[in-house]
Amino acid sequence: MLVHFQTSAYATITMFGEVAVPLIKLMGHSGSVPGALLAADVPQALERLRAGVADHPGLYLDPRRDEDDGERRHVSLAHRALPLIELLEAAAAAEANVMWDH
Repeated sequence: MLVHFQTSAYATITMFGEVAVPLIKLMGHSGSVPGALLAADVPQALERLRAGVADHPGLYLDPRRDEDDGERRHVSLAHRALPLIELLEAAAAAEANVMWDH
């Protein structure tokens, strides 16, 4: 499943569901897709996401890989969250709503 994050203040971001859902939960949301944040709730969600990333610096969110893949490259939570943090920052600055769906 792919999850698309949208706001009028930033370009649409697309992530794998295995990555997006944990990030949505770190924002303090239920993790359900589709979902949305009202503009007034965006700053708090942004702070929760930043705090979650800071609390779990060694956590990796990697979509499943083939077991035959000899190389195991991991992408940290901080790197996975960066595009969503930037989207939330832009939405907060513009006082815009944020939505996500399949």
